[in-house]
Amino acid sequence: MQPYPPADNGYDPSDIEANKGMAIIAYILFFVPLIAAKHSRFAMYHANQGLTLFLLFALCNVVLGILPIIGWFLLPLVNLALVILMILGIVNAAQGQAKPLPVIGAYTLLK
Repeated sequence: MQPYPPADNGYDPSDIEANKGMAIIAYILFFVPLIAAKHSRFAMYHANQGLTLFLLFALCNVVLGILPIIGWFLLPLVNLALVILMILGIVNAAQGQAKPLPVIGAYTLLK
């Protein structure tokens, strides 16, 4: 088992090793890698995933918080699903992988 993705994925193994911590932090505080590791493609990839996840969190909490009964019932379930996505992203970053998150991984907000 390789600890890093194959070389043909476009990410330098030394970049992955040097910025793995920033990639993990991106799922908790997405803006930290934008400031501290803006030169790293690997960290920026995970910062994009973290930003997308944060915006989805905010949108779901606002919309479902406003909806009476149904929204209040769905809000904990949606938040649980989003926390699971966050954990998946952290695990991917810790393993040095650049896998897109299910459902939201196809969206690129940061270039």
